[in-house]
Amino acid sequence: MSRAIEVERVSKRYRRQAAGYQLRTLKSALLGRGLTAGLSAAETIAALSEVSFRVERGEAFGVVGGNGSGKSTLLKLIAGLLRPTAGTVIARGRVAALIELGAGFHPEISGRENVFINGAVLGLSRREVERRYDEIVEFSGLGDFIEEPVKNYSSGMYVRLGFAVAIHTDPDVLLVDEVLAVGDESFAHRCIHRIESLLARGRTVLFVSHGLDLVEQLCDRVLWLDRGVSRRLGEPREVIDAYRQQVAEEEGRRHRRAKESELDPSDRPAAADQAPAERPRRWGSRQAEIREARLIVGGEERYDFQTGADVELEIEIEARAPLDDFVFGVAISTPRGAECWGTNTDLAGLEPERLSGAARVRLEIPGFRLAPGEYHVDVAVHSRDGAPYDYRRRVFRFTVSSPERGVGVYFPAHRWGFEGGVEWSGGGPSAAPQAREQET
Repeated sequence: MSRAIEVERVSKRYRRQAAGYQLRTLKSALLGRGLTAGLSAAETIAALSEVSFRVERGEAFGVVGGNGSGKSTLLKLIAGLLRPTAGTVIARGRVAALIELGAGFHPEISGRENVFINGAVLGLSRREVERRYDEIVEFSGLGDFIEEPVKNYSSGMYVRLGFAVAIHTDPDVLLVDEVLAVGDESFAHRCIHRIESLLARGRTVLFVSHGLDLVEQLCDRVLWLDRGVSRRLGEPREVIDAYRQQVAEEEGRRHRRAKESELDPSDRPAAADQAPAERPRRWGSRQAEIREARLIVGGEERYDFQTGADVELEIEIEARAPLDDFVFGVAISTPRGAECWGTNTDLAGLEPERLSGAARVRLEIPGFRLAPGEYHVDVAVHSRDGAPYDYRRRVFRFTVSSPERGVGVYFPAHRWGFEGGVEWSGGGPSAAPQAREQET
């Protein structure tokens, strides 16, 4: 798989505008290396510092982080709208960028005219825009307003038109920065479907959003930026949980600041201070810990069963201090990371009241109809806002077998039926014992 984007030790600094700092002329900037060349660290703001990553063709890559973390600056560098202060940025193929609301639109002219102008900016000829014009307007849903001046558009209409133009350039690399949050629900679903279609055709998407659930759903890998520095790069669930944990800890520190001196240092979470390499399969504050997890089949601990068996997942939990905000969760996936099924106590409508000391959690799964194959189990205990107390990835694996065959991960009860001139040797499906059992 070839690389679509390469970012190698990239830094970007901006000159401070505060009073007292020396202003540079354009002439001095051109003769030097730029407006920030030769300035001291105190005279500049670092938007990005030594950031490196690579994105493969056909990959959906997410970027998360708080405001001011450098996400938009990174996308502008990849789009070629900015030049890095240091390092190299390579984006291969046609790049379409949705970075700022209404960027490239002229407010005084109509949506139709802006489609042609924006298409030209994104590398399309007028003939190509004309050929795709009807599809662009239909996708945007702005047929009744396409002849109106863009200055009369709402923010959602800006997004719909901008995304419609960008997506119909058939880009090799699509850069999306938070704009889907402005559109309505129906349009957001259309955009996601179109992004998935691009990915299926081997295109690359780099996606920035504060909607963490959407990032986890859409992306193959995620980069967490914090104040311009790369904090973590990897699997979406692990990176997003680490980010949520940091946010929760910062909120907790602000809340406890007035009485910080009263806290026992031993009560403070230690897991977050560990290096990512030391805990690739476990993370969280450890306010509650998962001591053990096991699979029970037929009353005994075992890790193989036939599809349709009654199974029970048992988790040993211990809370370091009483908690009134907690959720127990389980997720099952294939060895390649495809999610098969997951649930938690919050989705089940259970309201937490108190968790203290040692506890045992059981999840009963009657008639568990997974297809034959190998599966991995994640277990977690976290707060209701998603901040993890203890997340254990791939805590164990199990194997499912079956005398039947099928494709996929779900093996529902089923039975074939036929009418007319269809004959089967041996009596056909009705003679198969397992087919009769599947009706129950």
